[in-house]
Amino acid sequence: MRQDDNLSKSIDWLTVGFYAIFVVAGWLNVFAAVYDAEAQQNIFDFSLNSGKQLVWIGTSVVLIILILVIDYKFYNTFAYIMYGLMILLLIATIFLGTEAKGSRSWFEIGSLRIQPAEFAKFITALALATYLGKINIKFEKLQTKLICALIIGLPAICILLQNETGSVLVFSAFILVLYREGLSPLILILGLVSVILFILALIFPPNVIVQVIVGLGILALIYIITSRKKSTKIRTLVIRSAFVLAGCIICIATAFSVDFFVNKVLQDHQKKRILVLVNPDIDPLGAGYNVTQSKIAIGSGEFLGKGFLEGTQTKFDFVPEQSTDFIFCTIGEEHGWLGSTILIVMYVLFMMRLVYLAERQKDKFARIYGYSVACIIFFHFMVNIGMTIGIFPVIGIPLPFFSYGGSSLWSFTILLFIFLKLDAHRRQLLSH
Repeated sequence: MRQDDNLSKSIDWLTVGFYAIFVVAGWLNVFAAVYDAEAQQNIFDFSLNSGKQLVWIGTSVVLIILILVIDYKFYNTFAYIMYGLMILLLIATIFLGTEAKGSRSWFEIGSLRIQPAEFAKFITALALATYLGKINIKFEKLQTKLICALIIGLPAICILLQNETGSVLVFSAFILVLYREGLSPLILILGLVSVILFILALIFPPNVIVQVIVGLGILALIYIITSRKKSTKIRTLVIRSAFVLAGCIICIATAFSVDFFVNKVLQDHQKKRILVLVNPDIDPLGAGYNVTQSKIAIGSGEFLGKGFLEGTQTKFDFVPEQSTDFIFCTIGEEHGWLGSTILIVMYVLFMMRLVYLAERQKDKFARIYGYSVACIIFFHFMVNIGMTIGIFPVIGIPLPFFSYGGSSLWSFTILLFIFLKLDAHRRQLLSH
């Protein structure tokens, strides 16, 4: 009883409050996304997504209780075992999973459908935190970085083989975690430059990009030569020039590789999604349809929205996947710019709270896991809302705690409340 009392005092109830608001608001908007006024539907109807989501919410509460009851040392002690079992499950899914929408990433047990890739996120976060949290591990060593890349990359490769591209991209969020632990900012800069080059290569012909890169390279060499001081050695000048030339070659190679990647590696539907991002009119009734209708729905809400259950785009099913990947456009249509802004602000405050909780941890394991939680949720939040308004390609990932789906809600609930359990015992964690 004393331990339960201490836990109730130590747990961060503000974060729990955010969670509860998101889950309840998500449930209401899932109902709004499937609501049919003529059928006089009830939010508790278990044949609707809202009724099914209520079941997932109830089971999530059970999961929360189990997470808080289990000893906090369990998550560190058994992280590697869970990681190994998760890898085996992901491999089994490749061969035994049910195929849906071009990907083999689901297990069906009767009417229950589970997506193992969703649970791989929090287990990978635990394994990464366990490894980096060891006293003798120094992130500066190349061996440490390679092992971190293996821990993150192995489940990502397994999920990629399931043809679940969206879930694979979520694992890139761990780069931000590693950056907090000492990863060079040069890696982030190179990643950003690669993304910019990728987008430019989709818009302009390769020869144009090559001319721009060569021009920038020449300007850089001129600057290096003209700004040379008398004390600067020739060797230093040569090294700087070599770096510029190497950078230009890598950029040119990247620009030319985009065409090969888009046309030879990506599948047709993935290729169209990326091209639609650059030119929405290229396939308005196909790959561009979802985004176009999503923008119309959000824009039609104007400032205050049409009101709860009054969304016309929703009623006539103009936006596909509106209770899952495109749940945000339900907010935009029915609650307008004001409701959308309030939701975004709440998510931002929620993520800032997670970063604050992570930063106050004295134990490396808890801190690294906390940052993993914040970064995974940030990636989902950014990409999900970005794709509904057309600034990111449609890759099919849910809005945390909000979108319909049992695997999604369970995985985010487990992800969050393991961290809240660790935070509640942060003083005991430090002593161990």
